[in-house]
Amino acid sequence: MKKLVSAVLAGAMMLSLAACGSTADTTESTASQAATGETTAAATPIKLGGIGPVTGGNAQYGTAVQNGEQLAVDEINAAAGYTVFELQFEDDESDPETAVNAYNALKDWGMQVLLGAVTSDPSLNVASECVNDNIFMLTPSASAEDVALTGPNVFQMCFTDPNQGKTSAQYIADNALGTNIGIIYDSSDPYSTGIYTAFVATAEELGLNIVAQPSFTADNKSDLSTQVAQCQDAGADLVFLPIYYNEASQILIAANSRGYEPTFFGCDGMDGILSVEGFDTSLANGLMMLCPFSAFGDDETTTTFVSAYEAAFDSTPNQFAADAYDCVYAIYQCVQDGTINGDMSASDMCDALVEAFGTMSFSGTTGENQTWDENGMISKEPKVYQIQDDAYVLVGEE
Repeated sequence: MKKLVSAVLAGAMMLSLAACGSTADTTESTASQAATGETTAAATPIKLGGIGPVTGGNAQYGTAVQNGEQLAVDEINAAAGYTVFELQFEDDESDPETAVNAYNALKDWGMQVLLGAVTSDPSLNVASECVNDNIFMLTPSASAEDVALTGPNVFQMCFTDPNQGKTSAQYIADNALGTNIGIIYDSSDPYSTGIYTAFVATAEELGLNIVAQPSFTADNKSDLSTQVAQCQDAGADLVFLPIYYNEASQILIAANSRGYEPTFFGCDGMDGILSVEGFDTSLANGLMMLCPFSAFGDDETTTTFVSAYEAAFDSTPNQFAADAYDCVYAIYQCVQDGTINGDMSASDMCDALVEAFGTMSFSGTTGENQTWDENGMISKEPKVYQIQDDAYVLVGEE
């Protein structure tokens, strides 16, 4: 990790963060405070645990989360001049039982805060453990509502699935993007079905005409041409894809082979499609997605984060990495204002963070003035991007 790059990026982030606490008042963090170690935190490091898939079929998501968390930890420690955080990341292979084993390993290590898990099924299991042990859990990317609803100490950095489904349907209706709507979703995946269910309910309320709803499962997704054909034969001029980018790339390839050119619209799981190995990215031209982050943003917070991430990992960050990065900085706000320190027990730290997150406002790479409700679900501004010439363009700012 390049310490100079880390320190510069940390300084930029400190300027953008609004400090958290047990009241609604916020205080601004500064780069000079971070560089001199001028915080109220004790020198005892806070132990952050991370859980996610770094092997198996979902490894790309877990690796992005691990990288985002590690980058934030490294730059915060470098800027502070002492070890504020220690991070240990465990592989769960996107498997619920393995995730619990990973959690137990982290608990034995002395974890005080959990930043994980990455996917929804493992996160549901781990959330129950966190509630039982009163350990604060902030997941970067597990977006099922049931994760946050597990207990009062479970929070999300990402949009919930129903929120994405509702917002997508509303946006499509408001902007008259399609007359006949097709949907292709993964019926075996909580992320996909959660978005799908909310989208259909909202679409019906708004009078959108859904003409095809083919699905696939995790065990039957090597060829999605049949699902594409169903949408084409039904006359869908917009196809909603509440799925991850690997499967989406297959759908775009199948559509191209059939000469089928509807508008494709996805959600945050679509972020990363331009990095799929061997994929002709020109096929993604025109694809729209609801996502809180784009590596192509030109604001200072985004450009400094992307530059540091690319320097450290030789790859471009996606929203998984950005949400994970924001998780660490959200916890750091509470270090800076004295809400927590490394000498606290995990349970005492949990109680303090639950109170703080109930009133804090956080600005980071995935949005400004983000807040959490009483259930631990985040509120942040949704953005719609369209891929144009291998880049994300914020719709309305072309």
